[in-house]
Amino acid sequence: MNLLTTRIDLDAIAHNTRLLKARAGTAKLMAVVKADGYNHGMNQVAPVMAANGADAFGVATLDEALALRAGGITQPILCWIWGPEQDWAAAVAADIDLAVISPHHARVLVDAPPTSRRIRVSIKVDTNLHRSGLDEEDWDEVFSLLRDAEHIEVTGVFSHLSCADDPDDGETDRQAEVFRRSITRARELGLEVKENHLCNSPATLTRQDLHFDLVRPGVALYGMEPVSGLDHGLRPAMTWVGAVTVVKPIAQGEGTSYGLTWRADSDGFLAVVPAGYADGVPRMAQDHLRVNINGHYYPQVGRVCMDQFVIFLGSNPHDVSAGDEAVIFGSGGMSATELADSLGTINYEVICRPTGRTVREYTGEGQ
Repeated sequence: MNLLTTRIDLDAIAHNTRLLKARAGTAKLMAVVKADGYNHGMNQVAPVMAANGADAFGVATLDEALALRAGGITQPILCWIWGPEQDWAAAVAADIDLAVISPHHARVLVDAPPTSRRIRVSIKVDTNLHRSGLDEEDWDEVFSLLRDAEHIEVTGVFSHLSCADDPDDGETDRQAEVFRRSITRARELGLEVKENHLCNSPATLTRQDLHFDLVRPGVALYGMEPVSGLDHGLRPAMTWVGAVTVVKPIAQGEGTSYGLTWRADSDGFLAVVPAGYADGVPRMAQDHLRVNINGHYYPQVGRVCMDQFVIFLGSNPHDVSAGDEAVIFGSGGMSATELADSLGTINYEVICRPTGRTVREYTGEGQ
């Protein structure tokens, strides 16, 4: 038995992929598997997504793209964070598409010596998120440069939404207008741009009018609801559990953990769970976390340590003992969204937190 485990439900991954594929309608589905599949194991979840409707895959870095291709994925892969000083040619050789995110990136690719394999690129335009992507004043220069380079094939343009998780925010419509303008201008300058995409998870689910040729969900594939207050029928795939290592008594007035910041208001029992900030439980989780053991919730108390945290069992009426499983979040416990809300963050961050000594296990058949 592992002391600390994330269980990944592959059937939930399959369900979410099919749901998003259906919501995409006539648009293709690009499954985003960056950050090791949002901490679910990229090379384990990507084949499930491919078998259940993913037409393409998106990643952040070159290493992620190469690992995904080496793992057996044959669908198109787009990488959108890379540096010209990196070995981007290895990615091209592995049939990976590169995002053009600045004029400098475009010039590096245009100046590259031609090879037997054309360089496929997707042009990222900045539609007001003000991160990577071409500013509008650079469109004509970059569109023309890429158009005239015979060894480069432009597949389309894409961008990223800033406020799609709030369907009432008008910024999404403003960004969409800029995005449409970029497609029009690219075509006026002679680029075909056949595959254009704007929608992240929330927009895939709420803005069918913005699906264009392809949608690009990420967190929804892993079962996290991306729009607060809505329920789109997604199934969370990750559960984080720890094995109780110690159960011991504490007297009224005694404290636990560093600084003795919590003291028992009655005689009772404590239990220790071997997960700390080295494993992804934030120190700020003190007093915000409730774990479930055998169907009963218990509060985390005292400071979260590097390797462990403590929970208060009261009089321990349900006989919690060493070896029992404590659900930190997921099936049978707090949801990742509930924990995120209590910590003042988002469920994206919570599912990326389990690290350190956590061992990943898989359940289901991906069906």
